[in-house]
Amino acid sequence: MENLSAGMIEFAVDTYSDMLFRICFVSLGNREDAEDAVQDTFLKYIQKAPDFNGSEHEKAWLIRVAINRCRDIKRMRRPKVDFDSLEEYIAAPESNEALTALMSLPEKYRTVLTLKCVEGYSVKEIAGMIGRTESAVKMRLKKGRELLRQAYEE
Repeated sequence: MENLSAGMIEFAVDTYSDMLFRICFVSLGNREDAEDAVQDTFLKYIQKAPDFNGSEHEKAWLIRVAINRCRDIKRMRRPKVDFDSLEEYIAAPESNEALTALMSLPEKYRTVLTLKCVEGYSVKEIAGMIGRTESAVKMRLKKGRELLRQAYEE
């Protein structure tokens, strides 16, 4: 482990906070919990000061920590959807229905769809982040898309 300099921490926050916020927001459904999860993720980053094999490894570690923190928050609090906050993060009006449908999915489908479709990760990268096989990720993507299509059509 190395000590993180203020510059390294600032760079990580500047580089990854928007992405982590989007992931946490979709998972938790409201701005306040998402902000808490992102802050907790960076606190863990500072406390652990892990060694990384490059920026992609660092990014994957932060995503994994954020996803785990979202799960912890959901265990402690009943998730709620703040639709007023949602509108701030959706550029196109037609996206509101799609985001609402996405947020209605069970977490295991919502997470892989967010990582794939919103953040652009490959199946292999997602498998490493969530600790599942590539086959399991593909099945979750397939099932998630089916559920999303059904929810969106309703």
